[in-house]
Amino acid sequence: MDFIFQQLGIWLADSALTLLFVTGFFSATLLPGGSEAALLATLSLKQYSIFSILLVATLGNTLGGLTNYGLGRWIPNRTQDEKYGHKALQWVNKYGYWALLLSWTPIIGDPLCLAAGWLRMRFVPCLIFILVGKLLRYIMLVGLFTGFGY
Repeated sequence: MDFIFQQLGIWLADSALTLLFVTGFFSATLLPGGSEAALLATLSLKQYSIFSILLVATLGNTLGGLTNYGLGRWIPNRTQDEKYGHKALQWVNKYGYWALLLSWTPIIGDPLCLAAGWLRMRFVPCLIFILVGKLLRYIMLVGLFTGFGY
């Protein structure tokens, strides 16, 4: 049994960036996930540059957020009821694209991206704000992990 776990550990170490990307993607969709833990685990391996880790994590997480944006565009009815609307929809209505900087936050982040798609907000600004928000979060995590010494 130890051999199996040893081989699994070797395989996971060799594919840490792939797992980081997949975890980042799925944690940014409406599915639960832990991209922060995957980021910290990949950093602790000390096999990859911080730039590579940030790039892969941000790319996966951004693509997951854009998946939510795309799902939102498929929702046909765009009538808005401020009184009963979801908090994310109210934030996007109030703050516009700036609200997408919070797309990384638990609970509210995924619905923000979904609301942006549902409201038919322009794709390129959504991409930029989602990417920047997610990148800043990962930069902060890397800084905390390394003690801001890199």
